[in-house]
Amino acid sequence: MTDFKQLRVSQLALELVIEISRTTATFPAPERFGLVSQMRRAATSVGANIAEGAGRSTDGEFARFLRLARGSAHELEFQALAARDLDLLDEPRANLLQERIGQLSRMLTMLIRHVAPADH
Repeated sequence: MTDFKQLRVSQLALELVIEISRTTATFPAPERFGLVSQMRRAATSVGANIAEGAGRSTDGEFARFLRLARGSAHELEFQALAARDLDLLDEPRANLLQERIGQLSRMLTMLIRHVAPADH
């Protein structure tokens, strides 16, 4: 069992939740139940899966939840691209989000390899 609050990847996931929440607050009202909801849910899912996995009893279970977190990060990456293409995000903001999501995804991959080296 790992204390998820001590993991840098968990801290970065929380920062991303805050950033996505602030960013999507500027989206138009009709998107409230569309991309706003989806992006916030995907961002929250990344951190929630890290936390849940850290509370599991084996490294294999932890790695499984880290993979789920990485999947949610990829989902969020797609949604940010869609928001950009729908002109809900300007190019600089979209690029910044893509960079941060990419960093988080790479960190998750490295942690998966560390936790379950033969099973990545």
